[in-house]
Amino acid sequence: MEFWTAFYAISFYVATFILMFGLGYKIFQYAVTPAPLKIPTTPAPLTTGGVVVRLLLEVVIFRSLFRSNKWIWLFAIIFHFALWIVLVRHLRYFMDPVWTLVVLAQPFGKYASFAMLLGLFGLLARRMFVVRINYISVPSDYLMLFLLLVIGISGTLISFVTRTDIVQFKAFMLSVLCFDWSNLQTMPTDTMLLIHLTAVISLMIVFPFSKLLHVPGIFFAPTRNQVDNPREKRHVAPWAVKEFETTPASTTSE
Repeated sequence: MEFWTAFYAISFYVATFILMFGLGYKIFQYAVTPAPLKIPTTPAPLTTGGVVVRLLLEVVIFRSLFRSNKWIWLFAIIFHFALWIVLVRHLRYFMDPVWTLVVLAQPFGKYASFAMLLGLFGLLARRMFVVRINYISVPSDYLMLFLLLVIGISGTLISFVTRTDIVQFKAFMLSVLCFDWSNLQTMPTDTMLLIHLTAVISLMIVFPFSKLLHVPGIFFAPTRNQVDNPREKRHVAPWAVKEFETTPASTTSE
């Protein structure tokens, strides 16, 4: 077994464990964190169905960002939509046979990498040149963008310039997914592929500890997931129900 084959196989296992455990733990933390106040950002929906629609609009088309800043919204929507297409295209390396949807996404995903890079450079410019954003930016914010740019640039170069043995790479990934260590397939060791995989693994490891947690976090944001009904229904957080029920009513001194 070659060194790089074993190294990247083990790295994928470690990175996947950190990503899944870290993400699951953060979601658990979000779920059990008390929300003592009714604080939906108004105008807010008055029904649970309205909340669902509001969250869908935030997740799919970034409605509040569109209302606040059109050019940032444009780069954000370009990046995220292109990223999803690229991710769907990459599913072919992890399944056999390949789903029809993934097959249909191949030509679109190949060129979506350019749109993804355009969106990333726009978001980088936002962080560097918008004064209020630059003021609150920390090194980890730039690290996320750097890793995404390395992934996008190296992936685009592999597709259009340097090339690699994708058939052999798929065989390697399938053997890794099946935990087939007795028959672990050799991984191609093209320089650009190694750069691409290293950036992907690094992003998987840092994801649960970064601001990229806005992906699951949006669903737990009290300003977005609450019904605007403070007059109709008293809001008591679950952790405070018992205390609220056992606390005697206050008396007014004469």
